[in-house]
Amino acid sequence: MATAATDLAGIGSTISAANAAAAPPTTTVLAAAADEVSAGIAAVFGEHAQAFQSISAQATAFHDQFVKALNSGAAAYATAEATNVSPLQMLQQDVLGVINAPTEALLKRPLIGNGANGGTINGVGQAGGPGGILFGNGGAGGNGTNPGAPGGAGGGAGLIGNGGGAAGIGDGGNGGNAGIGNGGTGSAGAGGPSGIFGENGSDGLT
Repeated sequence: MATAATDLAGIGSTISAANAAAAPPTTTVLAAAADEVSAGIAAVFGEHAQAFQSISAQATAFHDQFVKALNSGAAAYATAEATNVSPLQMLQQDVLGVINAPTEALLKRPLIGNGANGGTINGVGQAGGPGGILFGNGGAGGNGTNPGAPGGAGGGAGLIGNGGGAAGIGDGGNGGNAGIGNGGTGSAGAGGPSGIFGENGSDGLT
């Protein structure tokens, strides 16, 4: 709706500009000659042009109101959507927080969830975080931005999940190990081994 409103506003601006450009030569038509007939014809054309400009002004006002209505509708729709989504997201986070609290306290690793992607510290890529013990993909390794600096290894997956891919910039680390899933792809490094089911990750390009 917002995109449609923007498009309509652009069309309205173009039409208004065309009407403004046409107004001077059409509303003040000069008589072709000094006789009364020529003057009368010029006056008729001028009156028609003025009537057209008046109608165009009314159409422009209606167009502007329609665009405002579309923008208001888009804003109301977005607000309603955000209102509906937020409680569900909060509920999901609360439930996962309760489920993951024991394993995070004991093992510093969630039971369910994807591992965080590795960052870059002083130009060196950091390893991706491990996925949840039961279910989750390993995080991607961070990129090494300094010349020759290694990229971080992809994080290992849990029992079910895929190993995180290694970094794509710099000398990549190994792909993460998988549980029931595929090993992560290495970037200039070895692909991660698969778990019970799945395939080993591909080795990266050198």
